[in-house]
Amino acid sequence: MAESDNIVAETAEKIFADLADAQTINRDKEGNWKAPLWSALTEAGLPLSWVPEDCDGSGASLADGFSVLSSAGRFAVAVPLAETMLAGWLLAQAKIASPEGAMTIAPAGPRDTIKLDADGTLSGRARGVPFAKDAVHLAVLAKGGNGWSIALVDAKSCRIETGLNLGSDSSNTVTFDKTKPLTIKPAPKGFDQTALLLMGCVARSLQIAGALESMLDISVRYSNERVAFEKKISKFQAVQHNLAKLAGETAAAMAAATSAADTIVHATSFDEAVFLEAASAKIRCAEAAEKGAAIAHQVHGAIGFTIEHILHRYTLRALAWRDDFGNESHWAVELGKMVAARGADELWPLVASR
Repeated sequence: MAESDNIVAETAEKIFADLADAQTINRDKEGNWKAPLWSALTEAGLPLSWVPEDCDGSGASLADGFSVLSSAGRFAVAVPLAETMLAGWLLAQAKIASPEGAMTIAPAGPRDTIKLDADGTLSGRARGVPFAKDAVHLAVLAKGGNGWSIALVDAKSCRIETGLNLGSDSSNTVTFDKTKPLTIKPAPKGFDQTALLLMGCVARSLQIAGALESMLDISVRYSNERVAFEKKISKFQAVQHNLAKLAGETAAAMAAATSAADTIVHATSFDEAVFLEAASAKIRCAEAAEKGAAIAHQVHGAIGFTIEHILHRYTLRALAWRDDFGNESHWAVELGKMVAARGADELWPLVASR
């Protein structure tokens, strides 16, 4: 992962601090904050971080992009930054230039497959596609008779149903009905839907870990301000115990997410090592999101549940991100299948090698 002095990460942090303050956003019921934030992100080239310069992108490294996602999680950013980054990365796998504007990817879950028909059109349905309603284009991974292909699709050519996730962000069902892509090319050898989903898992794991860091910071700060029975609630042993558990969940999530990101950075393909790290990260971060959100709200009491308080911006998004690109139950089963296939004697060497 990139160090704290990484210029890309610093740029992202500054933009988020200036234009994505949680309290300001919470008070803006009209969503007027979105346009200036997206404009600043675009001007800095962050949405196309993972797109090479010869494909009209910024040409940043994978590590740089992962650091941006971690920062985005800490601010619980509710714009399609991660989705556009992933879409640009997917298009770059087939050397397809990325257009301007917000993008997202399809499919975004293991249950859906988009088919490439013999006439070159796309058919199928993808559920839970994040920010599809806000996207100008979609990057689509489709399966045809000759294998996998990657396509750039105009969002207007698809039927997109309105939907929201737990954080009240767009999570839509996208239907492809003989949809003609703007561009389509074969995917690289060995690249399939599992590879796409694993990349999405790591992106969401980093965002969840970042959100947990903010939950911890907000909860510690509140516990040092809130007074009950004439003393700060941070002095109560039960509260201290809960905050310690929240810190533990945050540290575990960050360790799992950064380890998976580092593995992808240094891998040459989506091999077993990447599968183990990415699947484990999604499982662990999803568990941490559930436990961490409960603890954070318990520390805050009733005030944390109010719409006026910023805590819900982090907890609800962290919980919503658990389901994107396959939930923890799906990856637990897939991870179990991999371990079973290798045999009992290979389990410890597999775990110890990481």
